[in-house]
Amino acid sequence: MSAIVMLDRPGNTLSAALRVARQHRAPFLVISHAPVRLPLPGPAAASETDLLNPRPAMTQGKAEFVGRLARKYHWQSIAVVTITPQASHARLRVERCFAGPVYVVATPIAPTSWPYEIAYEWGAMINALVLQRGC
Repeated sequence: MSAIVMLDRPGNTLSAALRVARQHRAPFLVISHAPVRLPLPGPAAASETDLLNPRPAMTQGKAEFVGRLARKYHWQSIAVVTITPQASHARLRVERCFAGPVYVVATPIAPTSWPYEIAYEWGAMINALVLQRGC
């Protein structure tokens, strides 16, 4: 794997991204614009850590930014760390902007968050399938 990309969503995505990085799975760790201080706590295995701060700050903008990084650094595959409800939507968006394999590491969310997240992600998926069909 070439890179680990964490999308900021409510849940434990930062811990999951750091866990994968500490397993020496990829030389790059890209962290979405969540409030994170660098250097990261504990030794992250990734040799380079970038903060993902795309415009627009939606999954589409993040996927475009990841695609640009992938071309710049010649990435072969990417692991996207996100919450379970966003897994399909995030995979679709990143696959449109990156030609290599995209793996998803899904983290659980609180049961009380599910109704909102399902409604939000259904709308986002319909938008991706109908209105914003490109990278």
